[in-house]
Amino acid sequence: MAFIGSGPVVEELDAKFWKLTEPVVYQGDSQVFTVPAGFRTDFASVPRALVWLIPRYGAYTRAAILHDYLIHSDEVSTADADGLFRRALRELGVSLPRRWMMWAAVRVANGLAGATIGDLGRFLLVAVPSVVFLAIPVIVVTLFLWIFWLVELVFWAVARVSRRTAAPPPKPQMKTA
Repeated sequence: MAFIGSGPVVEELDAKFWKLTEPVVYQGDSQVFTVPAGFRTDFASVPRALVWLIPRYGAYTRAAILHDYLIHSDEVSTADADGLFRRALRELGVSLPRRWMMWAAVRVANGLAGATIGDLGRFLLVAVPSVVFLAIPVIVVTLFLWIFWLVELVFWAVARVSRRTAAPPPKPQMKTA
């Protein structure tokens, strides 16, 4: 039960999305999941205010790609895709707090579809402390992102207003001998 082969080989499509140029293969308990070459991913879908804590890519990149693929395919249910994501994170050596926060985030994003009582208990055990732990940094980072956006907007507006149009340079003259 693990990923087969080396890390993903990708091609950048734009500032957010990437395309697999080689398949990513995961061997589960009884199934092999193959994310085909050409699949489009954003790696881990982390909100901008939390990228400081969990970057969009890292040791968990293959698990994030597999999860993206399983969510968009009909191979397994959403709950099973989330469970495979958590298991793949463990197999990739992602630390317990980080993998549980990532799992809790995908469970919330997927609306806790198919969750059992045990899943809900584990979710609350992780989600409540995570929200308390992250609330202040997220608020501070988000506030400063807004302030930075406003500063950029002011500088852009000043640059637009103060832009001068220069006269075209004189044409060079040819000297004749």
